[in-house]
Amino acid sequence: MIEVTAKLLHGHVFLSGETVECSISFTHPPLASHRVSQSHTDIFESLAWAAAQIHCQCFTDSKIQKDVDKTNLQPTFADTALGASSHDSGQIEIATKPKILFCDLRLSPGQTKTYIYREKVPADAPPSYRGQLVKYSYKIIIGTQRVNSPVKLLRVPIRVLPLCEVSLNDGALCNETTEELTPANPFLEIRQKETSLDISLQTLQNITARRNPNFYMISNTWGKVARFCLFKPAYKLGEDVIGTFDFTVATVNCMQVSVSLQCEEETMIDVNKEKSKQVRITTFSKHHEVCLGYKYMQLILPIPLHVTPAFNTHLVTLRWRLHFEFVTSTSKELEPPEIDQCGWQAPSEIPIETMVWSLPIRLYSTTPIHVAQGVQSNTVHKLVIR
Repeated sequence: MIEVTAKLLHGHVFLSGETVECSISFTHPPLASHRVSQSHTDIFESLAWAAAQIHCQCFTDSKIQKDVDKTNLQPTFADTALGASSHDSGQIEIATKPKILFCDLRLSPGQTKTYIYREKVPADAPPSYRGQLVKYSYKIIIGTQRVNSPVKLLRVPIRVLPLCEVSLNDGALCNETTEELTPANPFLEIRQKETSLDISLQTLQNITARRNPNFYMISNTWGKVARFCLFKPAYKLGEDVIGTFDFTVATVNCMQVSVSLQCEEETMIDVNKEKSKQVRITTFSKHHEVCLGYKYMQLILPIPLHVTPAFNTHLVTLRWRLHFEFVTSTSKELEPPEIDQCGWQAPSEIPIETMVWSLPIRLYSTTPIHVAQGVQSNTVHKLVIR
């Protein structure tokens, strides 16, 4: 019997272009004390080979338009032993080149051999996503085989976040210095040069941290309903969308407000052999409040860590928005009572109108360690070969 243990060294969440590190151990458990071996060869366990690679599988609805140019896609290596032995449904969208861990490994009882598997997630790879029509799933596939035995696979799920390409010339970077122009000091510690991934994360931090309040005057056919202020248009996973409503400028009574955080999943489907755009809306968090008589109201809408930021592939486009629903009324019975009036009774029936409005926002990834702490997942996976 051989136990195969895979442990993700830096959590289960990674960014596009980041290197995945996985420790893979092969252990031959010690024999029981009462067991007596018939020969010396019975003591050892042998494996012919072991290899690992990263698979990105795509699951789609049967109506999704799939006639894309395959020459632009990365080779999937589906003809290898790992691809041929995988019985998962779905199409392999991207697969890294298989890496051989060893050939002809012999383990004595109680012996363990450990190998470190390192692989870079392709920078142009789609992120992990579970939509209504399209799904992308990532796994580290670890395969091994005994002589004259079938291939055994250990699947280690990981999550990949998209890292958008942000131009470095748009002034987003705030840490530009003239350090290279200063005289070299031999007594100072040499700083390591920042990688492209570090620069992208710093740029992303600067974009989402920048406050740029935008004001929107919300009106209908009867007049002004409210003035809404959104303090910034770009957010990261785990942040709160914060805004304020100002009803002092209103000429129409607003009775209640509902704000939802929604994603738009846009795909192309085949309907009677014709291409048609299909949009699916999913709501993740919602803020609802009765605001009749309010002068000001605050909006705090949390962004979950398990959602997928905006991205675009040849099959699906994902966008994010804030969806507003306003319930208004022009009834004169809602007028506030006079100062000298003794009492006021609310009307039993009020004519209302509902108005909807959607405001696009930009949602980006955050650091993988932040997501891994908020969304717990198993980082150790085992396979027993008998």
